[in-house]
Amino acid sequence: MSTDEPQPTDSADASASAPPRAAETPRSLAEALRSRADGAIADLLRARPDLLNPVPTDLTQLATRAGTRASVVRALERLDRFAQQVAEALAVAPDPATYEEVRDLLAGDDGDADVERALGRALGTLHEQALVWGPDDRLRLVRTARELLAPSPQHPSPTGLGPTVAEATAGMSPTRIQDIVSAAGLPTTHDPVSAVRSLTALFTDRARMSALLDEAPSESVEVLSRLVWGPPYGQVTADPARHLRWLLDRGLLLPTAPGTVVLPREAALHLRAGRAHRTVAATPPPVEAAREHRPQVVDATAAGQAYTALATVEELLKDWDEGGPAVLRAGGLSVRDLKRTAVALDTTEPLAAFWVELAYAAGLLASDGEADERYAATPAYDEWQELPAPERWSALATAWLAATRTAGLVGGRDGKDRTLSALGPHLDRSSAPEVRHRVLELLAALPEGSAPVPESLQARLRWERPPASRNRPADSAHAPDLRSRIALWTLEEAELLGVTGRGALSTHGRALLPGAVEDDAGGRGDTRHAEDRTSTPADPHLPAARAARAARLLAPLLPEPLDHVLLQADLTAVAPGPLERPLGDALAVLADVESKGGATVYRFSPGSVRRALDAGQSASDLHAFLAAHSRTPVPQPLAYLIDDVARRHGHLRIGAASAYVRCDDEALLNEILADKRAQSLRLRRLAPTVLAAQADPGALLEGLRSMGFAPAAESADGDVLITRAHAHRTPPRSAPEPVPDGPPLPGVTLIDAAVRAIRAGDLASTAPRKETPAGDGRLPRTTAAETLATMQAAVLTGEAVWIGYVNAEGSASQRVIAPVRVEGGFVTAYDHTADEVRTYPLHRVTGVAELADD
Repeated sequence: MSTDEPQPTDSADASASAPPRAAETPRSLAEALRSRADGAIADLLRARPDLLNPVPTDLTQLATRAGTRASVVRALERLDRFAQQVAEALAVAPDPATYEEVRDLLAGDDGDADVERALGRALGTLHEQALVWGPDDRLRLVRTARELLAPSPQHPSPTGLGPTVAEATAGMSPTRIQDIVSAAGLPTTHDPVSAVRSLTALFTDRARMSALLDEAPSESVEVLSRLVWGPPYGQVTADPARHLRWLLDRGLLLPTAPGTVVLPREAALHLRAGRAHRTVAATPPPVEAAREHRPQVVDATAAGQAYTALATVEELLKDWDEGGPAVLRAGGLSVRDLKRTAVALDTTEPLAAFWVELAYAAGLLASDGEADERYAATPAYDEWQELPAPERWSALATAWLAATRTAGLVGGRDGKDRTLSALGPHLDRSSAPEVRHRVLELLAALPEGSAPVPESLQARLRWERPPASRNRPADSAHAPDLRSRIALWTLEEAELLGVTGRGALSTHGRALLPGAVEDDAGGRGDTRHAEDRTSTPADPHLPAARAARAARLLAPLLPEPLDHVLLQADLTAVAPGPLERPLGDALAVLADVESKGGATVYRFSPGSVRRALDAGQSASDLHAFLAAHSRTPVPQPLAYLIDDVARRHGHLRIGAASAYVRCDDEALLNEILADKRAQSLRLRRLAPTVLAAQADPGALLEGLRSMGFAPAAESADGDVLITRAHAHRTPPRSAPEPVPDGPPLPGVTLIDAAVRAIRAGDLASTAPRKETPAGDGRLPRTTAAETLATMQAAVLTGEAVWIGYVNAEGSASQRVIAPVRVEGGFVTAYDHTADEVRTYPLHRVTGVAELADD
């Protein structure tokens, strides 16, 4: 333990308590935060986790960080639509504004009951996130947010309003202002300030403003109607038309630049009947149900699709078992290989991309990292295969929910106009997990068995998290932003994966959501939509528990694996359901899959039987296998096929010369030499029973098989080589880590510790202290003797002192400590900043000063 650092010597049980609420109106955001309880500070850090990196030293630094542009933009983008509109209304309201002024800007002159009910919640959200501070009679939007949302020629306001009369007339000559006041029917004043105030009062008086507009020519009113909802700027010539001159003379259009005029904010609000927005979205749009099904039908359909999903992933990785397609130089799967995979899976290319990405997200698939890099199954795939089917499904479903990789983007273009390929490096979208969870939560809020209207689901998501561009035109309100596209992909992928059935959320899909609880009476899952403050994403046990429960709910719905097939006389076998893994693997070698569905049909052929013989099986082994696993007698044609292929199998032997053919039947070798199809093999006779070839053994083996013969490979010792599929595996690979959307969500422990540290640091920074000799508020500077004497005096009196301290890294800080003991060159004291008892080496204390008497 280093003696140069302060060390905790005893844990202090006392925690920093929140200071009492200030009696006076706060003068800054820091003062407003200082008056908050610890729970409110914790809510702020939870809602804006970027403020925690690093932990602020005190509340002043927290307020400063909360007002930075990047942090404010991030906070505004995560507000719902109505909370954004409240912030936009505050940006065009007087500063400070009252609650009633904000309400009137949102509800208009006619009032709006929905606004009345929702405004308190929205302002509470803005207060909680430190975007608004002050009491209801002096509401202030933080300065950075006002700069972002207030209207300017370069950045029009989302409300479509322009500058105020005072802002638009700044820099205008006093004579011109008096001319406008006179033309508007107002008495002239002695100074431009009072003239502007008089004109503003006219525009905000509903009766007098209506009387003024009644005198306006119809063409002038038409001009105002085009500008009223924004943008408020227009162009005029040096010699404007008569109806424009009428507006300019009365200040209803004010010049902002040569040839440019603007409709003042007060005049626009009168024309809008007091509304800052054309449409106020005070309540979230409901998610509508398109159709309803019985929950049992939904669960059965979803379970059937879950089984299909497992079979598809297994088929994909079995197809790549001996080494899959090559990795592109830039990473990812080539278009040609994706097409081949889609053909092998009997599906479309977008769906093939989804299954490939799902296997990759679950850690079952990766690149092998070799010189000729290829994709292959990972060792985790073998472990996954040994799990029961419900657990295999829950592993896929939880990986899909948490993955930031978005398969729907495959085939599109990135910002540099490059094609996005499956398994490529540019498919991560950090918002994907949050959107998937939210879509499932909205499905869970519908009545059981209800499938949503996709458009209503998208509208709800757009209200909860509006697109980032707040200046988007009105006619693009329904343009497909990324979150809406992810929502549609989520509905499709959830159906493919068996999370939903017929568009409705299944019981086992509901169990995957946070807050799902078990209904003891019916066993169905129920999702609580209140935010769970007691759990955090950092807790690894919660997702595992949800996955285990989803697997338990799915288990009774999946069919039991079968240990038998039904052999048909047409050389086929029908598996009426999923087969046990050993039976399925053995049958896949002996026969080829002809069709899949509720039942799988296998086709026996000479090639498939030869494949089984090449794998080391004998004819008697195959007969015994079929007799043991068939509920019907082995058909005679199938028995004849096995015996016929086995009789000819291995009659010809292939070895390495480059390659040779050996056979005891000279007539058979003569037949091969006479066959024109053998010319490419360039065979020649070395002995009556031996032919030599210039092709390699593999090519010779395939060539003779294509001619209808049944050769067998042999070793250098003359033994038949048994060929089995070689399973190629990558080195151990972990599943890809999701790309977080900003800083990770802090846990309860971190937030509690941060609040204590901020409170303690704020106590140290705001503690009243006597002036240092320098008198400029810098760290105190005293000699070693003065430091020791002051510390010893503080031990006797029990008073706290203010010290400057430099740690081993050279970082200087200020602390408020209450010395307990001074000996051996160290001072042991209760550190109010760290909220614990620590020991400090005196040679690292730069100076000490007494605190003020109060």
